[in-house]
Formats: sequence, C-alpha cells, structure tokens
Amino acid sequence: MALTKANIIDAFQKNIGLPKRDCSELMENLIETMKKALEKDDHILISGFGKFSVNEKKARRGRNPSSGDDMILKRRRVVTFKCSGKLREKINNHF
Repeated sequence: MALTKANIIDAFQKNIGLPKRDCSELMENLIETMKKALEKDDHILISGFGKFSVNEKKARRGRNPSSGDDMILKRRRVVTFKCSGKLREKINNHF
C-alpha cells in the first residue's frame, strides 16, 4: 500500500490537531518548498530520513523496448534519494 498525500494530511490532522484545511496547506507548502529547492539544484537533507538531490545524466545510447531500435537518450536531470543510516537500519530490522 502506498502512503499518499491524503494519508499524510490525515496523519497531520490526527497527530497535530489542526483543522484538515490547515494540514492540507502545510503539506502543499512543504511540497512546493521542496520543488523549488530541487529546481535550484539545492539538496534537501532531512535528518533521520535521507537526502534528495538532483544529478545530471549524460546523453547515452539506449534501445526502444517495444521495437528494439537503437536510439539516443537525451541528457537530463534526475532526482535521487539516499536514505539515512537510521532509516536503513529501521527498514532492515523488519526481516
């Protein structure tokens, strides 16, 4: 099951006790702030959770999976996430 934006807003409302409208605004502002930071090539570091950053991928040769034709994939920027050691530890302790 995926954790959706609506689920996070409900959790804010339950744990913080603010009206749902305020929690929704808080969530939207948080996401918008994160988008703007990534657009400016800033890293987003959340202690105990991880780090979001923008990385450049060079142009490279690829293959169209449906036709098998060779093609050139354009140079692009991608967002990457590296989880913190604490989060990695919590994830791996569930085995």
